Amino acid sequence: MNQAIPSNRTVVTGRQKMTPSEAFVETLVAQGVTDVFGIVGSAYMDALDLFPAAGIRFVMVAHEQGAAHMADGYARVSGKHGVCIAQNGPGITNFVTAVAAAYWAHSPVVVVTPETGSMSLGLGGFQETEQLPIFSKITKYQAHVNNKARMAELTGRAFDRALLELGPTQLNIPRDYFYGDIEAEIPTPIRIERGAGGEQALAEAAELLATAKFPVILSGGGVVNADAWPEAIALAELLQAPVASSYLHNDSFPASHPLAAGPLGYQGSKAAMKLIARADVVLALGTRLGPFGTLPQHGLDYWPKGAKIIQVDADAKMLGLVKPISVGLCGDAKAVAAALHARLSGRALACHANRDARLATVHEEKAAWAKERAEWTHERDAWSIETARASSHMHPREMLLELERAMPADAMVSTDIGNICSVSNSYLRFERPRSMFAAMSFGNCGYAFPTIIGAKLAAPDRPAIAYVGDGAWGMSFGELQTCVRENIPVTAVVFNNGQWGAEKKNHVDFYDNRFVGVNLDRQPSWAAVARSMGADGIVVDRASDVGAALAAAIQAQREGRTTVIEMMVTAELGDPFRRDALSKPVRHLDKYKAYV
Repeated sequence: MNQAIPSNRTVVTGRQKMTPSEAFVETLVAQGVTDVFGIVGSAYMDALDLFPAAGIRFVMVAHEQGAAHMADGYARVSGKHGVCIAQNGPGITNFVTAVAAAYWAHSPVVVVTPETGSMSLGLGGFQETEQLPIFSKITKYQAHVNNKARMAELTGRAFDRALLELGPTQLNIPRDYFYGDIEAEIPTPIRIERGAGGEQALAEAAELLATAKFPVILSGGGVVNADAWPEAIALAELLQAPVASSYLHNDSFPASHPLAAGPLGYQGSKAAMKLIARADVVLALGTRLGPFGTLPQHGLDYWPKGAKIIQVDADAKMLGLVKPISVGLCGDAKAVAAALHARLSGRALACHANRDARLATVHEEKAAWAKERAEWTHERDAWSIETARASSHMHPREMLLELERAMPADAMVSTDIGNICSVSNSYLRFERPRSMFAAMSFGNCGYAFPTIIGAKLAAPDRPAIAYVGDGAWGMSFGELQTCVRENIPVTAVVFNNGQWGAEKKNHVDFYDNRFVGVNLDRQPSWAAVARSMGADGIVVDRASDVGAALAAAIQAQREGRTTVIEMMVTAELGDPFRRDALSKPVRHLDKYKAYV
C-alpha cells in the first residue's frame, strides 16, 4: 500500500551530514518535484524508500517508455519538470524512444538513470550497458555523478538545465553511490529570466511589421511554453493580422478568435495555407520552422518565398536554420511579442490601410475551409472508395468532425502517429494553451496514451483524451493498468480500421495496392480488452453516436474511471504521410519487373 504523502514539505538548509540518497531526494524536493514515473528497481531502491516521506508520489507504469512519455505530458501541461526513473540497463534503454520525443517537443524532462555499480562497470555484469552515449544526442545536458559527494550539486544542475535549455536532461548515477555518508548542501534552484532579444533586431522587426501590407503571424510552441497567449493576441489585434499555428501546435492561439486561421503542416488548414501564401511579412513567433511543418499539403505549395521572415526563437541556433530569414530574434516569445507591441503602438501601420479587405479575405478563406471540412466524407483513390462501399462503419473524417463538435472546451488531447491521427490535425481546435500534445517530428507510435496519463496527473480537473490508431494502441494499451491502479482516469479514442494506415496509403499510391505487413487482421475487441483490465469500453460504429460516447467517457473521468472508445471506421485513407520521401519504384531484375 502507498504511504500517505505529507502536505507540508520543507528543504533542509545549510551544509549537513546526510546519505547520497537523502541528498538526491532533498534536491528533488527543492526543485518542486511531487511526482516521479517509473518501474521499481533495486538500483535506486534506497532513494525510492524516501519518496513517501518527502512528499513524492511514485507512479508505477507498465513499461518504461510509458514512464518517459508520462513525464513529457506532465511537463508540457504543468510547465514544470517531468521526472522518470528505472532500473539500470534494460529499464534505462526502454526510455530512449520517449526521451527522443520529449527532445523534439522541448519538454523539461529529467531522466534519472541509475547505472551499474562503479566497481563493476566495464566488466559485463548483470544489466550493464554504457548509459551516457545512448542519450547523448537526445538530451540537452548530461550529468554523471562521478563522486557521491557531488550528488546534490549534479542533481540540481540537471534540473536547472532542463528548464534553461528547454529539453530533456540525463542524471546518471552509479548504483553504489546512493549509499554511505556525505556532507552536502542542497542547491537553490536557478531560474533565468528570458528577455526580448537585441535592440537592433527588435527595431528591424518592428520596421518590417510597420510597413507590411499583409502581415501574418505564425504562432508556435514557444508561445505555449512562454505562456504568451495574451501577448500574441494583443499583437495580432494591433496588426489585424491573421494567425496560423505551427504544425501540431493547434493550441498556440485560440481557435475561436476571428484572426485564427488554423494550423499549417501535414493535414492542416487550407485557410491558414492560403493566407500565409499572401503574406509579405511573416512573424514566426516561437517556432523553429521545422521542415516537416512547412511542406506542401492539399496540393498547395504555400510557403511565401518572397516574404520577409522575422523568426523568434529562444534558441539562437534555430534562427535561419531551415528557412531563410530577414530578421532573427533570440528571445522569449512572450517578451518579444510585448516588446513589438510597445514599439508598434501609436505608429502609422501600413496594414491598417487595407484592413477591411484583408479581414474579408480571412473570413472568406476560413468559411470556405469550414464548408469543405464539413462535406469531406470521401477520399479520392479507387481502392479506398471501393473498400468504403463494402463497409457499414464510419468514414474517418465524419467521425473526427463529430469528435470536434463534442469536444469539451477545456479538453487536453494527445495524438499518436498514423493516418487518422494525422488527419485529426484538421479537426482539433482549442481555447486554452497547453492542450495539444504530439510526438512532434520524432513521430513515434505509442506516444499518445501514456502522454495523456501524465498530462492528466498534472491537470486532474481537465478532460484528458488520447487519439490512437489501432496499430499504435497495440503498443500502448498496457498502460490501462497504470490508469486503473494509480487512479488516473483518462479517455482513449481508438481508431479501428484494421490497418497500419499511413504505410498502407504508401502502398496504394506507390506500390499498386501490393499490401505487405499493413493489414491488422484478427484483432481483439479493444473495448472488451479495456473492460477486462478494469476500465470502461464502448464500441461506436455510427457517427450519430460519437458525441454521446465522448460525453459518457468524460463523465466517467469525472467519476474516476478510464474509458476506451473503439471507433469502427472505414479503411479510407488521407494523403500519404511521406509523399516528399517516396517515388514510384524502378526494378532491374526480371523476376521483379513482372511483379511490378
